[in-house]
Amino acid sequence: MFEEIGKDSLDLHELFEAGGNDPEARREVFYTIESLVERGLLEERGNDFYSLTETGRAAARVETDETRRDS
Repeated sequence: MFEEIGKDSLDLHELFEAGGNDPEARREVFYTIESLVERGLLEERGNDFYSLTETGRAAARVETDETRRDS
């Protein structure tokens, strides 16, 4: 999402859009964000903003490269 939107940080409401309007899907987005923070892939920036860490950027690049190879 960070790359698609072209921002270095996203607020929680932008991230919730990935879950649509379904409350359960939004809850899963929230749990995923918490997990990514705990794993050091995202960092909290205050006021519900999150950004990718260097580790997160590297992991995203690897994922993108693997997806392109499989296509």
